Amino acid sequence: NLIVKDLIIAIGLIFFIEGLLIAIFPSRIKSMLELIKNTPENRLRIFGVIFLVIGFLIIWYIKN
Repeated sequence: NLIVKDLIIAIGLIFFIEGLLIAIFPSRIKSMLELIKNTPENRLRIFGVIFLVIGFLIIWYIKN
């Protein structure tokens, strides 16, 4: 039950932060999306794995 609550809070924070960034910097977000569109998939995959590991380590550190 606590895990589900934490997961829902995490998803809510993702929506909040993304919405805030889009509301404050719409033109910057559009240019970042264009940059992502032109980035090779392998590089995006590597960045995704790096962010995944960093996020996991942050969560693990906070929870322990």
